Amino acid sequence: MSGKFVRASKYRHVFGTEFKIDQQYSGTKMTKSAWDSNMIACGCKHFSMIWDVAGGGAFAVIPYTKVGKQVDVCLVSGHKGTVLDIDYNPFNDNLIASVSEDCNICIWNIPEECPAGNIHEAAQTLQGHKRKVGTCNFNPCASNVLATSSADTTIKIWDIEQGEEMFSIGGFTDIINSVAWNRIGSELVSTCKDKKIRIIDPRQQTVASDVLAHQGSKGMRCLWMQNNEMIFTTGFSRNAEREMAFWDPRNLATPLCRHTVDNQSGVLMPFYDADSSILYLGGKGDSGISYFEIVHEKPYFYSLNTFRGEKPQSGLGVIPKRVCNTTTCEITRFMKVTRDGVVPISFCVPRKSEIFQDDIFPNTYAGIPVETANEWKEGTSNEPDMSFNFAPGFVPPEKPAASFNPVVKKVEAPKSDKEIREEWEQLKNRVNYLETELAKKDAQIAELQSKLAAGSQ
Repeated sequence: MSGKFVRASKYRHVFGTEFKIDQQYSGTKMTKSAWDSNMIACGCKHFSMIWDVAGGGAFAVIPYTKVGKQVDVCLVSGHKGTVLDIDYNPFNDNLIASVSEDCNICIWNIPEECPAGNIHEAAQTLQGHKRKVGTCNFNPCASNVLATSSADTTIKIWDIEQGEEMFSIGGFTDIINSVAWNRIGSELVSTCKDKKIRIIDPRQQTVASDVLAHQGSKGMRCLWMQNNEMIFTTGFSRNAEREMAFWDPRNLATPLCRHTVDNQSGVLMPFYDADSSILYLGGKGDSGISYFEIVHEKPYFYSLNTFRGEKPQSGLGVIPKRVCNTTTCEITRFMKVTRDGVVPISFCVPRKSEIFQDDIFPNTYAGIPVETANEWKEGTSNEPDMSFNFAPGFVPPEKPAASFNPVVKKVEAPKSDKEIREEWEQLKNRVNYLETELAKKDAQIAELQSKLAAGSQ
C-alpha cells in the first residue's frame, strides 16, 4: 500500500488571521528603549503597552473595545525612569505591575472605567533593587506574589499586598534576560547574559541547577512546558543562528533536543498554550509566528505552520485563554506590537459545526488563587484552579477586590556619574580644607611649644 503517513492531530490545520484594519489599534507610541522585553501585556479587559514619553517612564492601558486611532489614552506615568516590563495580576484584571530604570517596582490599580488622562499614584511602590529592574512576573497560584529581576544580578520575591520583600536570590554573574514561574508557582527558571539557564527554588533562595544553554551572545528566553516536565529555551548558536532547545529539569546536563530555527537576528519570543500543547515562536523584527505541537517523547515537537503578517513585530502578547472566542474555535489570540499600532491575530481550529467544541476547549486556568502569599511563603504549593468552563451558560465566580498596605521603604538609589563626580569634588574640597586647618593647628602648637621652651629658660 503506497502513501505517506500523516500524524493525526486536531491542531494540524490551525490557522492565523489578522483582524481587519477597523478592528486594529493605530496611533500608538511604542517605546524606543533597547531593553529586550515583549513591550506589551494582556489582561481580560484591556492590554497595556510600554509608551514613548519625553521624561520618565509610562505605559498605556487600552480597552479591547477602544479600536481605531488611539487618542486620549489612559497613561500610567509614575516612574522616573523608562519602564522596562509590565505584567497583569492573574487574579485581578485591574492590577498591573511595572518595573523601570529608576529601580522601583510599582503596582497600579486601574479604575474600572479606564479613564483618559494620566495616572500618577501607584497603589504600592516596592524598593530594594540597587540597579534597574528588567522583568516582573506574577506567581500563577499564590495571590499577590511577584518575582522581579534586576541588573544588580538578583531576583526578589515580593508580597505586593503588604509591600514586603519575602526572598532574594543571588548567584547570577550577569544581567538576567527572562524569568518564568512553573505551573504550580514553586520554582523559577531564568536565562542570563552569561548564557546559562538556572532553575531556582525561591523559598530556599538557592539555584538548584544551571547549565550553559546557548553559545551565542544575543538574548535568550525560557518557559516551562508539559506540566513542569520540560523547560524550553530560545537563544543563538555560536554562529549567530537562532535555535531552540528542550530540557529535562531533573537533569540539565544535556538538552533533550536542540534545533536550529533560522539565521534571522531578532530574539525569539516563546508562548506556550498548555491546553492544546501548542508552542508559538515570534521573532522580533519578523512578520511571522511559527507554531508547533509539543509531545512528551522524541522528537518532542512537530511543526504545524507559520503565520505571515503584513508588518514586522517589535513585541508580542497573548490574551488570557478564557477571553478567546469559542464560536470561531479561536484557541489563541496575540496582540502584535508594530511601529505605529497593535494588531490582533487570531489562531483558530477549522470546524464546520457551530456547536460548542468541547474537545478543543477543556476546562482552563480560572485566574483564581489557590493559596495566600503567606501560605506560599511557608511552603504551600497547590495545583492551579482549572475550573473555568468554556461551555455556554458557565458563570465564573466574582473575584475579591484588592487591598493594600502601602509601605515605601526608602532605599538609596544608585548615583549617576555626574552625582558621583560632584560628591568626589565636595569630598576633595573637604579634605583640602581639613588639611589646611590641621597645618594651622600644627603651626599654633609649634609656636606655643617654642614660647613655653623660651619661658622655662
